[in-house]
Amino acid sequence: MFRTGPRNLITDVAGLRVGNSSDDKLKSGVTAVLCDEPAIAGVQVLGGAPGTRETDLLEPHNSVETVNAVVLSGGSAFGLDAASGVQAALREAGVGFEVRGLRIPVIPAAILFDLANGGDKDWGRYPPYRELGYAAAQAASDDFAIGTTGAGAGALTAGLKGGLGSASSVLDSGVTVGALAAVNAVGSVTVGRTRHFWASPFEIGEEFGGLGYPSPMPEDAKKILLKFRDKAIGSNTTIAVIATDAVLTKAAAKRLAMAAHDGFVRAIWPTHTPADGDIVFSLATGRSGVTLSGDTAIDMYAAAGATMARAIARAIFTATPAAGDLFPVWSQRAG
Repeated sequence: MFRTGPRNLITDVAGLRVGNSSDDKLKSGVTAVLCDEPAIAGVQVLGGAPGTRETDLLEPHNSVETVNAVVLSGGSAFGLDAASGVQAALREAGVGFEVRGLRIPVIPAAILFDLANGGDKDWGRYPPYRELGYAAAQAASDDFAIGTTGAGAGALTAGLKGGLGSASSVLDSGVTVGALAAVNAVGSVTVGRTRHFWASPFEIGEEFGGLGYPSPMPEDAKKILLKFRDKAIGSNTTIAVIATDAVLTKAAAKRLAMAAHDGFVRAIWPTHTPADGDIVFSLATGRSGVTLSGDTAIDMYAAAGATMARAIARAIFTATPAAGDLFPVWSQRAG
């Protein structure tokens, strides 16, 4: 049985800070996860339409083991500029991998498609994501907002507005696991068209309404509900970070990212489709000093999936309405 950390945010993992920056007119934004010290990192891509930066270096067989930050951004391919803004902020602070006296901040990134969400994307010659990334890095702290903000500011799911969500779990071993997700899935996070979340079995307290599963299950529970059924390909994605303060190798960090994808399966139906660019980055700060093995390691990987499912549900639960929205928010759904 897990309990939440004091904030129920990914920043309950010691050594991490998160900053958001968004533009209401644009209906888009950026979320930056900054590492106080370089963190062991991994990645797993399971969606069919990913947009990424610096993911190859995270594979266990490649040389670079640690990163300085991870960036999640809206804006589709334009949003990859956000990592350059975060990189500029960290370089100014003297943070980065040292090569012959130079500091190079190592910052993997992923983007989601939020271009067709009712926001004004007429930004002129250059998109604004580099500046949004810089602002997100400057705003990084232990406490941060979730819902309609940062990389989740313009997110949509099947029938409901998406958002940015986060959650944490403290294990009996004392290790903390935290998740952060910008949820813009082609599928649905609720059971049919009810207010009940697919992630309900993993809810702690009433962090996303406390409704449990509907009883009986509605007739449309198994129906495949899609955001834009006629234009689904390439216009979705859930991008996420799973983190722990346990001591992990780079290979174990890869496994942590893989396990966190179980949370996508538990929280979104359907997921990992050709229309989604689903990706999970993993970070291990090692701040706890604990190296897990045997059953305790399995507990951590199980917590990764459960915590990610909760973060995804919290993203939709905390979304707020704004002018020009294409879809309602969860709180506006009847029942």
